[in-house]
Amino acid sequence: MTHIKLPFSFKELQKTEFKIVSAIYALAILTLISSGNNTREIPYEFNQAGIRFNYIYNYFIPAVFKYSLLYFSFLLLNFCSLPALYRKTNTGMHLCLIFIVFVFAGLIISITRTYSQAYLLVRYDTIQEAYDQIFFNGFGYAAWLVVLIAIYVALKNLIFHFANQEERNDLSQQKLEILFGAIIWFAGILFWLATNSGFEVIICWTLISATAIWLFIHSVYEIIPQIFDTAKKPLRTYLYKLSGLILISIVVTCLLAFLISGRNQLIPIIFAFNLPVQYLITAPLAWQIYKRRNSTAEQIYKLKKELGQTDANLNFLKSQINPHFLFNALNTLYGTALQEKADRTSEGIQKLGDMMRFMLQENMQDKISLTRDLDYLKNYIDLQKLRTSQSVDITINTQIEEQFTELQISPMLLIPFVENAFKHGISLQQPSHIKITLQTKENTLYFDVHNSIHLKSENDPERTHSGIGLENVRQRLALLYPGKHELLIRESAKEFFVHLTLKL
Repeated sequence: MTHIKLPFSFKELQKTEFKIVSAIYALAILTLISSGNNTREIPYEFNQAGIRFNYIYNYFIPAVFKYSLLYFSFLLLNFCSLPALYRKTNTGMHLCLIFIVFVFAGLIISITRTYSQAYLLVRYDTIQEAYDQIFFNGFGYAAWLVVLIAIYVALKNLIFHFANQEERNDLSQQKLEILFGAIIWFAGILFWLATNSGFEVIICWTLISATAIWLFIHSVYEIIPQIFDTAKKPLRTYLYKLSGLILISIVVTCLLAFLISGRNQLIPIIFAFNLPVQYLITAPLAWQIYKRRNSTAEQIYKLKKELGQTDANLNFLKSQINPHFLFNALNTLYGTALQEKADRTSEGIQKLGDMMRFMLQENMQDKISLTRDLDYLKNYIDLQKLRTSQSVDITINTQIEEQFTELQISPMLLIPFVENAFKHGISLQQPSHIKITLQTKENTLYFDVHNSIHLKSENDPERTHSGIGLENVRQRLALLYPGKHELLIRESAKEFFVHLTLKL
């Protein structure tokens, strides 16, 4: 199973959107200012209606208001209200904000149109009828503005939703890329509508965008894979095959443009823009993306081979742990059985059964719930307390926070530190202490083990054995949580301290 990943994060896309929209807004305002001296002639509509035209009041100020309205409405809806509705947070408040944007935009558009399209006033019988029609159209424009931005945000979130799903073949990747092309096309439609571009411009943009999407998909999944490893000069072969498709696509798009618009003038425009777009943007983009994916696939194959060896090593490390715990637990039960006949022994056997069940059913899983792992840890501590409960000089203090989250952890990561503390920190002849604390904040686990140190006697068979050892734990942490953990170990002549911070 492969996981589809986009080459950018959602936050990076938002930053890019903000920069692009702000640049377009600034360019539009600068264009209005710079073109002021060249647009003082009376527009045809005002001249025909016999209405006096003022550049400032009938053109410049309404245009500034319109561009500012589009800019700030897009910022509010795209970055604040609509994403919040998608996440279902503060739904009522953001619905009210969207309604306010609609009303405010409708008013601004309607009022500015009474100035920028004042020539419409003479076409109606009464001035009130003219204002009613202008305001009706203004609020209709505002409604379309909200709807189109909502569609844009929905398409964008849909892309990231698909990208976070695990897929089994390239079909879903193709769908994701088609959807990404659709959102670029739709963003272009928003731009052309915002700038009052004609229907012919939208037709050209749509046909060229559709051609680019089709050529990209066909190149990445059909043409390039067939010739990448077989042709002597794959890039030249790719461009040769693609050239035929580009010429065919130009003929088809020109024909469609003529059939939709009925105008021959669109044919040279389509030809002039389609050819450079496909050669300078679509063709190199498809080639580079395929090369990057091919390189990534090779790296994944190598990593899988290395991971096979790593898994074998990890399973071996796990197998070292389990028998050692069983050995300690059985020794504990044996000592308890010598002290009492029933109660404590039965309790120990029950806890040992829970531990064995854990090791047989859950220990070999990659991840388990943190709650189950802590249950195993508590059972182990309780068994050790049974063994040491008769000694008043042994202090065992545990502060393990109850877990009510769904956090998961790799099994058998925490117990080695506790086992090491009981092994080296407990003496039945000398005062001993162990303190174990565990808590979680958000997705981070904080684990501390502080214990005394007692040297084993010379005739103790465990004197020369380090058990599973801390090196085992270091290896597992490095394999399972690279860059997501911090392990600090401090040791003095009489005390041993371990601090583990782990991002789950």
